[in-house]
Amino acid sequence: MNYLYLLFDADDTLFDFPKASSRAFQKMCRTQGIPFTEELHQRYHAINLELWAAFDRGEVGKDYVSLERYVRFLKEVQLERDPAACNRDYRDALGEGVFPLPHAEEVCRELRARGHRMYIITNAVASIQRSRLRGSVFAGLFEGAFVSEEAGAAKPSPAYFDYVARQLPGLTPSNALVIGDSLTTDIQGANNAGLPCCWFNPAGKPRPAGLRIDYEIDDLRTLLDIA
Repeated sequence: MNYLYLLFDADDTLFDFPKASSRAFQKMCRTQGIPFTEELHQRYHAINLELWAAFDRGEVGKDYVSLERYVRFLKEVQLERDPAACNRDYRDALGEGVFPLPHAEEVCRELRARGHRMYIITNAVASIQRSRLRGSVFAGLFEGAFVSEEAGAAKPSPAYFDYVARQLPGLTPSNALVIGDSLTTDIQGANNAGLPCCWFNPAGKPRPAGLRIDYEIDDLRTLLDIA
């Protein structure tokens, strides 16, 4: 065993977030009486990505992002709906959306059987992410989840990883591995915290300059040869 502690990102590393988000958006549309089209969803998705990118840069807060995405979306598509109600319906539906990525369950089960201590590290809204985790196949495999909303800091801030380290006093840079798909939050965060990292890159994106990437995988099963 190379790493006792495995710190997994959740969305797009273990969970298929685009699928969950699309289903939640469709359900919100039905509840709000909005005729769903894929074009409509893509407009929302672009706005959502832009605002979460601003959050990752530390420019805005999570509550602002959650509401503002629907304020902007409804204005852009010229629909008269309550943004807060749309956001509530979307978040409620998202909390029910649990779609593991290929091989995620089998890999996590094997890692747990080998004796690894596994935790979720996520910037997601706490109520949504904990609801999804409770209803997922991962519920009994992970020892806990560290959610930015509860930590008082978010990836990639060193303060977030300091919070994680305080909760796991046995964790050190020599026995922990960060696994995630996001260069800006997971990999940059591991760099900031001085922790080894594994970039999950199933799309084959080009490796960036200026970031330390200790491992790169395009299939979660490869993690079994690393951890």
